[in-house]
Amino acid sequence: MAAREYDLEIAAIGATLVSIEKVLDLPKLRKQAADLEEQAGVPNLWDDPETAQKVTSRLSRVQSVISKLEGLRQRVSDLPILIELAQSENDSAALMETEGELDSAKKAISELEVQTLLNGEYDEREALITIRSEAGGVEAADWAEMLMRMYLRYCERHSFSVDVLETSYAEEAGIKSTTFRVNAPYAYGTLSVEQGTHRLVRISPFDSQSRRHTSFAGVEVVPVVEQSDHIEIDEKELRVDVYRSSGPGGQGVNTTDSAVRLTHIPTGIVVSCQNERSQIQNKATAMAVLQSKLLERRRQEEQAKINALKGDNSGSWGNQMRSYVLAPYQMVKDLRTDYETGNTSAVLNGEIDDFIEAGIRWRRSSSN
Repeated sequence: MAAREYDLEIAAIGATLVSIEKVLDLPKLRKQAADLEEQAGVPNLWDDPETAQKVTSRLSRVQSVISKLEGLRQRVSDLPILIELAQSENDSAALMETEGELDSAKKAISELEVQTLLNGEYDEREALITIRSEAGGVEAADWAEMLMRMYLRYCERHSFSVDVLETSYAEEAGIKSTTFRVNAPYAYGTLSVEQGTHRLVRISPFDSQSRRHTSFAGVEVVPVVEQSDHIEIDEKELRVDVYRSSGPGGQGVNTTDSAVRLTHIPTGIVVSCQNERSQIQNKATAMAVLQSKLLERRRQEEQAKINALKGDNSGSWGNQMRSYVLAPYQMVKDLRTDYETGNTSAVLNGEIDDFIEAGIRWRRSSSN
């Protein structure tokens, strides 16, 4: 194995970090943080909880980015010293540890570089993810639950807080649908590239003859609505149904009819919520989910108009976008980016960062 050229590697990630700092405009971020800290320090800030939440949330995001940039800058500055010490003392264990730090810094800078590509109108927001079983019967319901687990494990690995708002269980196995909220900055921009139809090919555990089956599940990702979005919903255009929450196998998990299903009659959009304690809370949460879906619908309609003006007839990439083959061979392949891996177990356990990064870079290059 050829000896690593540490100076060149450190210079390369240092240059990448400089370009990231320019794109994110570090001086501007520091000024924003100072302004937001001043706003957050106003004594009567919480007299208006919505404004207070917006200010504190924005402050937290800006401080997080600044902290990440400053931390990476310090790590890159320390690397030459660590390497020089390890080499001068001929300490192979210390050198190996420093190489691990170099690789870790590279990965962190690459992830931050990808974040600079997330500059869409709603990219910095939290995300609402809905997964639905599609063609494939019980296989598809089981596949939808596998996808839910994959995304929850991904969020767990990144320490993203998640609120599961509703899960509709299938009778035999798996789920019909689920909706959960990912509470993390840039969750929407990051996870929106996962939207589309996911296809699974495997030997069915539900087939007594052990035949190979193909099933499909759909993933929808929308940005969380904010107070400033002005999504008006006429109560006359809503159908409200209440029902008893249920768990796997139809088991009741709530003794009252507190779960709420909202149907937006003009668009046919249906949302449900069953995780809150009261019907009123569930209705409020379901209304917020409906507003987010209507916001995304509006964004898509506006984008469609822009594409029509540009003469874009390529169609949406959000239909069948990824294939997961577990038999007769092991392969997960993204049909847009051509990124693939044979480590299907890792992917289904939430290790989808490389697919997401490839999707973000692909989306950016496709929009240019």
